[in-house]
Amino acid sequence: MSQKLLKIQQIKSSIDVNRNHKLTLKALGLGRIGKTKVHQDTPQIRGMVKQVEYLLKVEEIEEDKK
Repeated sequence: MSQKLLKIQQIKSSIDVNRNHKLTLKALGLGRIGKTKVHQDTPQIRGMVKQVEYLLKVEEIEEDKK
């Protein structure tokens, strides 16, 4: 059985961005251009990504569970 994951990379700077968006980036574990994190694909993470999608690059990946 496989589990869906999201590979999230920050591709734009958070300078001159809404304060709430900066806090969302921090909650996702990002904050610098080029930083990448892998999160489970949940509605909560999807909502956070949707809020700051103009700063991110997102890929869906699958992890095989054995």
